[in-house]
Amino acid sequence: MNTIRQGTQPIRIEQDVVLARQTARKLAVEAGLRLVDQTKLITAASELGRNTVIYGGGGDMDWELLEDGGRKGLRLIFRDEGPGIPDVKLAMTDGWTSGSGLGLGLTGARRLVDEFSLESAAGAGTRVTICKWT
Repeated sequence: MNTIRQGTQPIRIEQDVVLARQTARKLAVEAGLRLVDQTKLITAASELGRNTVIYGGGGDMDWELLEDGGRKGLRLIFRDEGPGIPDVKLAMTDGWTSGSGLGLGLTGARRLVDEFSLESAAGAGTRVTICKWT
């Protein structure tokens, strides 16, 4: 697997979530994702970006345009230095929420992408990696 290009988009305030979504859309088009896959990736990016601001106190979205054999992909990594998720297994349960949402952010994002990983611990921040392939 080769990284074609990479970069970072800061996500500090709610307006940055919009910019992250726009960046994800532009890169998804560049990667050649079908419209339905673009929409899924952008929806997941929006949810994860919002979580980065609300629960993580702000952070960054790192991105990588990838090539693996004949397919192309886009990897997005949302990372923060916030309080972390004390119980990752519970957080990945449909309907569970630590706030006032529907509890579909993390699990919904996981269902929308081809690859999903979550690393977090109380007091250690959170890192969520998603990837969508052509």
